[in-house]
Amino acid sequence: MWREAVVTGASSGIGESIARTLAARGTDLVLVARRGDLLEKLAGELSGRFGVRAEALAADLTAPEGLERAAERAAGTDLLVNNAGYGAFGAFHELSYADQAKEVALNTTALMRLTHAAVPSMVERGRGGVLNVASVAAYAPSPGSAVYGATKAFVLSFTESLHAELKPAGVHVTALCPGFTRTEDDRPANLMWLARDAVARAGLEAVRRGHALCVPGAQYKVLLPAMKLAPRGVLRTVSSAVWDRAVRTHGGTDA
Repeated sequence: MWREAVVTGASSGIGESIARTLAARGTDLVLVARRGDLLEKLAGELSGRFGVRAEALAADLTAPEGLERAAERAAGTDLLVNNAGYGAFGAFHELSYADQAKEVALNTTALMRLTHAAVPSMVERGRGGVLNVASVAAYAPSPGSAVYGATKAFVLSFTESLHAELKPAGVHVTALCPGFTRTEDDRPANLMWLARDAVARAGLEAVRRGHALCVPGAQYKVLLPAMKLAPRGVLRTVSSAVWDRAVRTHGGTDA
């Protein structure tokens, strides 16, 4: 297993579950997120409970200074988990451009920068792992979250390319592509919603085994081949219908 891991977006959701899973397995952690108070609390809990070293690094990965501090800690790590990201819901032209530009910076640029910092030492050692959190949204048009879907498509393509590029060097690069995931609690999953702990375990197992892709949940494993085979026009029609229903349900484009 890995001696040390850097986990971004570690203060909540899938990132927190990944951090807890790694700590339970004896992996030292560098926890990265904007909320320093939440990180400090989590780091103290994991250190006390599992006896691992857990460092809290409060950093805004959309700001150059914060991104570079995180990149310095990513250099030399055994496992990098690029989980930090967010998505805005609404019509593209009605959402703030500044917010969507930050979405691109966090979901793609920060992920690329941290990967670039972490990989050289992994190649030199002949081992290491990078787990990039994408989404099933990477496979289909995303009306109502166009920028988010586009960034996750980038993450998927980038990760698959690096997987092929770095596999001969012994470095495992994996894209984790979950569907709808309960990020705030672990109530039982249903037909469409996944439990975050199960998603975390699936992603870590996939990168350990050297898989290029991980799609958690039987329902999404069945859905994904259909999405790949369906004509793009059909996907656009279905996605638009889902978007129209969401607008009617919420009474507008804000959710």
